[in-house]
Amino acid sequence: MSIRFAPRVGQVKPSATIAMSSKAADLKAAGKDVISLSMGEPDFDTPEHIRKAAIQAIESGQTRYTQVDGTPALKQAIISKFQRDNELAYEPDQILVSTGAKQSLYNLMQALIGDGDEVLIPAPYWVSYPDMARLAGGAPVILNTTLKDNFLVTPSQLEASINGQTRILMLNSPSNPSGRAYTRRHWAELGEVLLDHPRIIVCVDDIYEHIWWAEEPFTSLAQVVPGLKDRTITVNGVSKAYAMTGWRIGYAAGPAEIIKEMKKIQGQSTSNPSSISQAAAVAALDGDQSCVAEMCRAFKQRHDWLVPALNELPGVTCEPGEGSFYAFADFSGAIERLGLKDDLALAEHLLDKALVATVPGTAFGTPGHLRLSFACGLDTLKQAVERISKLL
Repeated sequence: MSIRFAPRVGQVKPSATIAMSSKAADLKAAGKDVISLSMGEPDFDTPEHIRKAAIQAIESGQTRYTQVDGTPALKQAIISKFQRDNELAYEPDQILVSTGAKQSLYNLMQALIGDGDEVLIPAPYWVSYPDMARLAGGAPVILNTTLKDNFLVTPSQLEASINGQTRILMLNSPSNPSGRAYTRRHWAELGEVLLDHPRIIVCVDDIYEHIWWAEEPFTSLAQVVPGLKDRTITVNGVSKAYAMTGWRIGYAAGPAEIIKEMKKIQGQSTSNPSSISQAAAVAALDGDQSCVAEMCRAFKQRHDWLVPALNELPGVTCEPGEGSFYAFADFSGAIERLGLKDDLALAEHLLDKALVATVPGTAFGTPGHLRLSFACGLDTLKQAVERISKLL
């Protein structure tokens, strides 16, 4: 039987991160001693006070449907978080809680993008941004950044990319995969361009906000350029900062009229996120934040070891980042030394021969690189680098 699929499915590629992690898992299941540096998942347990809040929610009967856009308690915790951490004020109708930050991003694309609309996406980018735009019927427009500019889009580059079809600008800081971040000065310079183009909605993905060690404090676009707040959607979640990846809670804050349409789409797809996870997220956002700082210190320690270690490998260069838990290293020299075709071939080679799983830079729009996650123990990182070193 020949099955006809919707044309949009043919435009979408499987997630490279998930594909590499799946292959690594298959090798592990076959008895291979694989070290996976492919997934962005903290190796810490969810903090105890958050787990206890979930257990209490179960025992008190909080196991039924909630409001599609999140419980009042969680929305208030999110509002307090934005006020406390970002000096941004929101009302409940400006908040949407979703099943992970990814769903909030997907809802936004579906709400705003139509046929012919363009989404500006600086590269390197998170792997799902372009395909989300395609699934909404839009066209991803990739803005290739350079290491010289810290993998950040410049004001002149942004201005030159805007046309009558531009609908959304995607910005992620600190970045997955590069770990580089926009400073207050960068935000202000981009804001000068964006203020002259009122049709553009800006989506700022702040999911790695609290995994941060730069000297300058973290800032978000709407915080630095208040004139853009009424057309900025800020997306965040609890997965990375609180080691809650499996709990699947993300959220978006922005203009009520956009949030309303995003809520409508969510209501016809998943409806509300898990009631138990929402109760746990309240405890995460409202509770003691020392666990976040403790995990961040561990990530920085790993970063500070891994980046110099990668730079000692033949044919590899890596610049430090300001946050997240990824090193984005240029392996182009190593690819040439090994006589391989590209970074895709190198990632396969490392997995097959060294049993180390990474993600090729091509998946992020930046060929010749590999992304290595250091969301694992330092001993594991040292063993992985030793294996890569022997192979190279």
